[in-house]
Amino acid sequence: MITIRAFYFIYYAAAASLIPFLTLYYQGLGLSGREIGVLTGISPLMTLVGASVWSLLADLTQKHRALFFVGIVGAWGSVFLLSQIETFALLIPAVVAYAFFLAPVMPLLDNSVMVLLGKENAGYGRFRVWGAYGWGVAAAITGWLLQQTDLHWIFTIYLALLLVLLLISTRLPIQQTGSQPNFWRGLGQLLTNRRWLLFLTVALVEGMSLSIFLNYLFLHLESMGASRVVMGLSLTIATISEIPIFLYSSRLLRRGAPFLLAVSLGIMVIRAFAYASMTAPWQVLLISLLHGPTFSAMWSAGVAYANETAVSGLSATAQGVFNGTVLGLGSALGAVVGGFLYDSSGAVVAFQWAGWATLAALIIFVGVHRQSLIKLSASG
Repeated sequence: MITIRAFYFIYYAAAASLIPFLTLYYQGLGLSGREIGVLTGISPLMTLVGASVWSLLADLTQKHRALFFVGIVGAWGSVFLLSQIETFALLIPAVVAYAFFLAPVMPLLDNSVMVLLGKENAGYGRFRVWGAYGWGVAAAITGWLLQQTDLHWIFTIYLALLLVLLLISTRLPIQQTGSQPNFWRGLGQLLTNRRWLLFLTVALVEGMSLSIFLNYLFLHLESMGASRVVMGLSLTIATISEIPIFLYSSRLLRRGAPFLLAVSLGIMVIRAFAYASMTAPWQVLLISLLHGPTFSAMWSAGVAYANETAVSGLSATAQGVFNGTVLGLGSALGAVVGGFLYDSSGAVVAFQWAGWATLAALIIFVGVHRQSLIKLSASG
């Protein structure tokens, strides 16, 4: 399992060196808030399509490993093209290609980990936590480096790390999910499961809020006079907060994935309004500690619930749908809505909107699951 840990580490180190700084790069090219919103919205929208379609194709053809390699190679080529383009019209197809190719990588890996762990799959967090280590280390280093140089280095770092990722992937145990006697019937059961759809809807709202934070927090911090070192440190602290959640996710999940998701939503409300209330850049370092109890708790709950809900032979598909819903549709809607609010009313209003939307989702979720959540809490 060493190669799995190494893959999570490098994958999220690469992501930390690129994704949080893309909005600053786009702004440096002279793009407007709405244009930035379109670009940041396109990427997760293609993640929704790509993660779902590629994972579905993997389960249907049982070609999980081949599609995994295609995704990594395609992502490298797309980001290289992205680094060479400076006009909005040409950036769009490059962003589409990058997001589409990268989309199946993490769902297929998460599915492989769950298959390999078998009945011990509650230990997923012990492997996923290495992604947190990678993100934290890379975020701090990248933030310091960008303070000394220019933003174009984000592409150099990302492309170099993706080459390392490609080498590691040659030894990665990508697993098939087993055959499904009636694939399309099983898919229909998955897509019409009401409990699963409610879970996805609530996770979607949390994904929207996370997208607003990811895409517009740094712009807000820059307007407050924050240095890029502070921005990088905020990512590092946020990542540190993920570590205990992932390490103890098996214990947290004893009360059930819905219970853990509800807790995550409640803390997300606090996080959103805390960002909206900042009066000095350094305060972001304290608020960043809430990232683990929000994102990591939601992600652990989602991966576990997708694995529980999926019918035989469709576990990669379930992981892809969850991944696409949160990081795809949720991120796309958050980026577009956030871009509109940022242009019209500023980042504070965008953060407040995220808080109210998450609170509404929490109330609905708890209302529907009130009895089951009480039983799960008592049994825990």
